[in-house]
Amino acid sequence: MNRNRLLELFCANLSNAIVHQILETAIDVPEISEKYVKEVKSSWEIAKNYREKINPVNRSLPFHDLEEIKAKVINSVTTELKLRIDRGYTNINLSLVPEFVEKALKELSVI
Repeated sequence: MNRNRLLELFCANLSNAIVHQILETAIDVPEISEKYVKEVKSSWEIAKNYREKINPVNRSLPFHDLEEIKAKVINSVTTELKLRIDRGYTNINLSLVPEFVEKALKELSVI
């Protein structure tokens, strides 16, 4: 698989994980929250696998990749959460997006 495709799949799975993390913080129904937790774990593991294929995990990515990934993930997460808000989801805090993205990128050694 080429590097661009790996980056695309990494961003997509990371975005999905972050969307569900934010949805989990917005919900107070344990049954629904559990489903979000499962989705976060699944997408996180897939994103982690793609991250390992992009370049060695013990090194951060080049700056141009970092900026591109960060922008893609923030835009993707924000767009998805806005769609959820339009569908009637409540208590979603869009201001959490940059914070969650930054934390996730650090955990995956992207930054």
